[in-house]
Amino acid sequence: MAAPDENVIFWFRQDLRLADNPALLRAVEAGRVLCVFILDDETAGDHRAGGASRWWLHNSLTRLNESLDGRLNLYRGRAGEIIPELVGRHRASGVYWNRCYEPWRVERDTAIKSALTDRGVAAHSDNASLLWEPWEVLKGDGTPYRVFTPFYRKGCLQAPAPRKPLDAPKLSDLLTDPAALSLDALDLLPSIPWHELLASHWTIGEEGARARLEEFLEEGLEDYKEGRNFPARANVSRLSPHLHFGEISPNAVWYMAGQSGSGVDLDHFRSELGWREFSHSLLYHFPDLPDTNLQASFSAFPWHTNDVALKAWQRGQTGIPIVDAGMRELWQTGYVHNRVRMIVGSFLVKNLMLDWRSGERWFYDCLVDADLANNSAGWQWIAGCGADAAPYFRIFNPVTQGQRFDADGAYTRRFVPELAALPDQWLFNPWDAPQSVLSEAGVRLGDTYPLPIVDLKASRERALEAYKQMKAAAS
Repeated sequence: MAAPDENVIFWFRQDLRLADNPALLRAVEAGRVLCVFILDDETAGDHRAGGASRWWLHNSLTRLNESLDGRLNLYRGRAGEIIPELVGRHRASGVYWNRCYEPWRVERDTAIKSALTDRGVAAHSDNASLLWEPWEVLKGDGTPYRVFTPFYRKGCLQAPAPRKPLDAPKLSDLLTDPAALSLDALDLLPSIPWHELLASHWTIGEEGARARLEEFLEEGLEDYKEGRNFPARANVSRLSPHLHFGEISPNAVWYMAGQSGSGVDLDHFRSELGWREFSHSLLYHFPDLPDTNLQASFSAFPWHTNDVALKAWQRGQTGIPIVDAGMRELWQTGYVHNRVRMIVGSFLVKNLMLDWRSGERWFYDCLVDADLANNSAGWQWIAGCGADAAPYFRIFNPVTQGQRFDADGAYTRRFVPELAALPDQWLFNPWDAPQSVLSEAGVRLGDTYPLPIVDLKASRERALEAYKQMKAAAS
């Protein structure tokens, strides 16, 4: 360990907080700290952060810099080149960071650690973003789990309990670098003011994350198991972007939830943290997850190409009300309720038969919680081609889903206001409504609201036939 009077570097990544930040604690104990953040789009390549994520990152870095009294040093470029340059210029004896699990980061960080070690510079990494490391939760034969329930129940819950959250360090004697960039120089904000729609829906940063958790535990944890299925209710945590950017740790969420809840609601909420762990485990062990079907048989699936239909889906103009509500929620808030994510995903890959990767890419650009592991695993699950996937023949009916989970139409009317005056009976299938009802509600299908771009029954049968033919070809 370096002597306390030596210079060290702490590299912020997806851990934009002070509390429960193990590598930051190590750095502070080791010497005078240069806190850095590097926007490494060059190494990320196709997996660089999308538009909504970049907007969030801009604001999260603003909050982090405030908590560091303006002593966060920003850089842009290849971290594999910037870190060694900073080490040399600041004569740093060590570099500290918390691990990330995206394949491109793993490869890059391994190379950086090797290069630093070869130079005699200490390189320390810790776990600050997962409850269990992907290599710690394995089956008895040492292979990774591909089914969630045994992964979580047998693997995670029978492993040592997650570590307790750590206090924030007392920061003093932080170093600054006159060569560091301004936040604006990172060019994170989009060129169109779309992000202004998002701002009213979120309080970004470590304090905002803590407040969001406390609000959820007070108002949403009770009845979580059932209530989370209803998009108009407060029974979802909306913590996913805070967790992705590390504004709060999963350990803090795990233990604070345990102090606030019990029974099936606590168990189910913690199992959702377990799904996040499962997604990261899949990405770690199957690094092609964002691009390649985990079930190889799906390589022969006859996906369609239809740019007009894809654009209608992206814009929330499919003529299927709850699908459009979900896609508009995504555009307006950077978030989609979990059940609605399944509905809009099923519609894309099954009713429209468009490749799941088209949906994954759109979500990755538009979600403020765009996480490579969660997004890829979720889309493969919806498409039926991933680990522990929903069977392909499980095709959500968006009409009955809306009638069941948004019975009073509060969610759908919020995001599809042109249908707000329709009676509940016809809200989710306005094409079946009598003309007199449509006229009274001011709805003109094909004018004020689009006609469905696909027939739900016929497209379901088409998808099932395609799946049947794929299975036959693979047998």
